[in-house]
Amino acid sequence: MSFHLDPAIVPVGCFDDDIDLFESQYAVPGGVSYNSYVILDEKTAVLDTVDPRKTAEWLDNLDRALAGRTPDYLVVHHVEPDHAGSVAALAEKYPGMTLVGNARTFPMLCAFTGESYEGRTLIVKEGDELELGAHSLSFYLAPMVHWPEVMVSYEKSGRILFSADGFGRFGSANPAEPWVDEARRYFINIVGKYGTNVQALLKKAASLDIAAVCPLHGPVLSGERLTLALEKYDLWSRYVPEERGVLVAYASIHGHTAKAALELADMLRAEGLTAETMDLARRDWAEAVAGAFRYSGLVLAAASYDAGVFPPMAQLLARLKSKGFKDRAVGLMENGSWGPTALRTMLAELEGMKGLNVLEPKVTIRSAVSEENRAQMRELAKAMAEAL
Repeated sequence: MSFHLDPAIVPVGCFDDDIDLFESQYAVPGGVSYNSYVILDEKTAVLDTVDPRKTAEWLDNLDRALAGRTPDYLVVHHVEPDHAGSVAALAEKYPGMTLVGNARTFPMLCAFTGESYEGRTLIVKEGDELELGAHSLSFYLAPMVHWPEVMVSYEKSGRILFSADGFGRFGSANPAEPWVDEARRYFINIVGKYGTNVQALLKKAASLDIAAVCPLHGPVLSGERLTLALEKYDLWSRYVPEERGVLVAYASIHGHTAKAALELADMLRAEGLTAETMDLARRDWAEAVAGAFRYSGLVLAAASYDAGVFPPMAQLLARLKSKGFKDRAVGLMENGSWGPTALRTMLAELEGMKGLNVLEPKVTIRSAVSEENRAQMRELAKAMAEAL
């Protein structure tokens, strides 16, 4: 059964299909939505704004929804500019409007806007309630999901959780679009480092009777999709693999390392494992990071380069380390024509990650795959199957 928002809760957000990189680093070929709502009751509350790229469009959407009314409140769940980037424009347009946030909200907002909004703020604490009439909002702090000032709010009459960046997804707010893959890529790369904080938020959410979740990016979640989202967030935030399988990530210069990686993937499949391959020189690195967290096993295959490792692999390793990658089985293959250095470089990076089971044998290729290498690769595939 599909969920329909209360007619008094009107979406006024915008879809950005002109953006190439979200946060100047994540490829978003499907665009990204900036979600915002207005609650029309005895008191009127606007929930969040949008990125400055869409301020004019958002103000038009809001004007149509308000139909001549003046907003009493602006709730700022998250100060990051893709959500609070139009606060200054709205505050200037409605000087009598009160801005609602927590103790950390306004110092950070002031740092972005240069305005303290003194005399115009309502500071809320954990569990505080804002009465609007038939609707009310209760506030819950969610620090480091994924900024320190983040909070969420629960609208009691509609049983709706406005979840800030939690449960967000790249792409549009269209509920017909697939959710999991782009939600995983979003979560692991943006929120994933803060798993403990996400677990704390999930515990708070579990105490509420929630019919729907409205994130700041992506579609409203309800019914079976909400159940799925809660299950995935629990796994992702505990760093638990979703699937028994292996991501084979390779960084190849002239194609020989790629050929070895693809052969190894076939050997892994012969052992009964799911094996997905990714060419790090050509695939979105954020997709590779998400894939590494998705599976229980990871194989890294890379060419040596400048007495280290080929840069696409170096970038993946740095990103995995920064996101807290841990508790996986890892296989390693290096390639070096005269002085292989990729293996030692990869091992040095992996030493900084927790709970990794680095498997034997570690395969060293000298330019092109030999029959001896193939025998080692079959051993590695078997070792991976046993480890998983």
